[in-house]
Amino acid sequence: MATERTLSIIKPDGVEKGIIGKIISRFETNGLKPIAIRLAHLSRREAEGFYAVHKARPFFNDLVTFMTSGPVVLMVLEGESAVARNREIMGATDPGKAAEGTIRKDFATDIEKNTVHGSDSPENAKIEVSYYFPEVQVHPYDWKRKT
Repeated sequence: MATERTLSIIKPDGVEKGIIGKIISRFETNGLKPIAIRLAHLSRREAEGFYAVHKARPFFNDLVTFMTSGPVVLMVLEGESAVARNREIMGATDPGKAAEGTIRKDFATDIEKNTVHGSDSPENAKIEVSYYFPEVQVHPYDWKRKT
């Protein structure tokens, strides 16, 4: 398996619930390491650009409004098969259909306030990571670092 990077976003509902640490812990205990992380309040323009692929969908405006309603935590996660692993840890988009023990099953309110976003493919992960993080803000995660 290959080491990959993926974008993860803790959405405004997750930040508001005060579960940032619980969510990051789920990723770390499942082999995904945060190699870039920051708190941000997305502008409408940023959210529209990020979700542009959904522009023609009926939920687009509601999604953008929700994603700009409060702060989010933007992260780059790294690990073996990070994209697939992240999606497994998050659970199905609809928390009612998500597997037990997944982030969305445990914390999400509904399909719109589903607590987390994760890249859906390695190709999209590269695009999404670069949308929020210039390469100079992404740092290797190395516990054996010599000082």
